[in-house]
Amino acid sequence: MRALIAGTGAYLPERVLDNEALAAAYNLDTSDEWIRERTGIRQRHLAAPGETASSMGAAAAREALRRAGIAAAEVDAVIVATATPDSAFPSTAARIQAALGVPGGPAFDLSAACAGFVYALGMAESLMKGGHVRCALVIGTEIYSRIVDWTDRGTCVLFGDGAGAVVLRAHESAPGRDDGRGLLSWHLHADGRHTDILQVEGGAGSTGGPGVLRMAGREVFRHAVSKLASVVDQALTANGLDRSEVQWLVPHQANLRIIEAMGRKLGLPPERVVVTVDRHANTSAASIPLALHEAVSDGRIGTGDLVLMEAIGGGLTWGAALARF
Repeated sequence: MRALIAGTGAYLPERVLDNEALAAAYNLDTSDEWIRERTGIRQRHLAAPGETASSMGAAAAREALRRAGIAAAEVDAVIVATATPDSAFPSTAARIQAALGVPGGPAFDLSAACAGFVYALGMAESLMKGGHVRCALVIGTEIYSRIVDWTDRGTCVLFGDGAGAVVLRAHESAPGRDDGRGLLSWHLHADGRHTDILQVEGGAGSTGGPGVLRMAGREVFRHAVSKLASVVDQALTANGLDRSEVQWLVPHQANLRIIEAMGRKLGLPPERVVVTVDRHANTSAASIPLALHEAVSDGRIGTGDLVLMEAIGGGLTWGAALARF
């Protein structure tokens, strides 16, 4: 039995802010050329005042359920990866569970920053392997526009808001006829010694007041390249696969330079690397499911394709997952 990605969904806020408008709106000493050259980002979506992580996550989940042909009543678990929950408690997952009409089962949030979606895939698959659930919603939803410092051009230009979701269902091949589909493996890591290079200062339970995102960009970049390369090799080795067998790379959408470096490492042509960072910016835990949804929806990723997902985020946390669609 494997956990099969049966449907994908996405939600992006209506408001779009391009680089020039961003610089003008917040009086930043930057330009479209400066941002594009360093990050590949040209625009981002920003949540409306009334939108929340749960409302966006529920919208993405509804689409994923529709595309999977699965009713909310069939969902056994809701797992939400987010660093920007509606509240300390109840969880964003519980709010989404209620909004969708999911009848029960576990519903919980998972905090692993930008690596959250890969972490959540692993937790959902573990519940399935343990026989606890047969169908799970895994959602990444973020509103970073509410935690960035809009006076800091080094960070505020990097992030956007949005939500992505997948439906996982237990998939069993006929005896003696394994079709190889489903989540093949996942590999998760963390190193708390580097909390200070990418963190939100303050927040609930802190003496620091409201949380604001801070990042040492060069240090994060240095760790990203080495750690992502290592976990990608770990995933391939665990499955006895060669880099040439990967058909699609769906990476965390943080920086185009990092994405391109990983594509080159795998020997993939640019058209086999899914890129949305130019239009979405960094949506943290939502970035992989948003990119995955786009590539599935437009027909790039199809049945039988081998897809590699990888991400690194604050913590530091990082991980990779391999899935055959």
